Amino acid sequence: MELKNQTAVSGFHLLGLTDNHKLLPFIFAMFLSMYLITILGNLLIIMTISSVSQLHTPMYLFLSILSINDICLSTVTIPKMLVNNQAQDKRISYIECLTQICFASIFGDMENFLLAVMAYDCYVAICKPLRYTIIMNPIFCVVMVLLSLLFSITDALLHTLMILRLSFCTELEIPHFVCEMAQIIKLACSDTFLNNLLIFLAVIVFGGGPVCGIAFSYIYIVSSVLRMPSSEGKHRAFSTCASHLSVVSLFYETGFGVYISSAVTDSLRNSAIASVMYTVVPPLLNPFIYSLRNREIKEALRKLFVKLTYLV
Repeated sequence: MELKNQTAVSGFHLLGLTDNHKLLPFIFAMFLSMYLITILGNLLIIMTISSVSQLHTPMYLFLSILSINDICLSTVTIPKMLVNNQAQDKRISYIECLTQICFASIFGDMENFLLAVMAYDCYVAICKPLRYTIIMNPIFCVVMVLLSLLFSITDALLHTLMILRLSFCTELEIPHFVCEMAQIIKLACSDTFLNNLLIFLAVIVFGGGPVCGIAFSYIYIVSSVLRMPSSEGKHRAFSTCASHLSVVSLFYETGFGVYISSAVTDSLRNSAIASVMYTVVPPLLNPFIYSLRNREIKEALRKLFVKLTYLV
């Protein structure tokens, strides 16, 4: 089979979610609606937190950054998919593909780290309430966010640079609606052992680290809550982290679902459909989870809507 060096590769063909042209208008409308709702929902959360002084706390600072990250994650993938859905030529250039992989990896990792940081914030708020303002001071919060961003960028750049060393075959079709790292590696005709090894190590370090942090935080939270004498205190403590726990569950359950679907099916197209749940659904639902399950966010939204009504 003829090989092409990576410098000679002009681009890839994104095959999308289906070959049925009758379904393309429906898919376009569905993803456009989901994208707009994602943007508006997360912007509403950001605007609410920034406009209500009572929400200027570490927990809501992290939530606003999570909303910004969700907007970026959706913007990296969905607009290009919408353009390809309507275009006859569903090509994506080599540079565009690598850029999409890099930024999707950055924002995906950032989501993982932010959820761990928010879990630690819940742990300090419940287990060390008297020292909360000392521990979660502004400098410490900014440092945690910057470290999360640094780790995310480092991981993404390592994967992207490792892809640059690969050579590709003539058949450059990706059975997906985005450039996905695993699919690109499968297309390579050169040795991909180092790429796969890096993915394995990154999953352990950059994926397993935050997951362990979240797990340990909630182990201490549950043990601390169970020792509380009053049922009212227990309810207030659990309500503090209920929204975060719901977002964590959604993020990791959808990711686990994609992994299971990839393991049990041989259809790459079905795996692509499953990955929609991981790349699109969490950023879409996160604002609703926090606005519906968080009493302070609901009250702040009510005040914001009242203020906007008077302005109109």
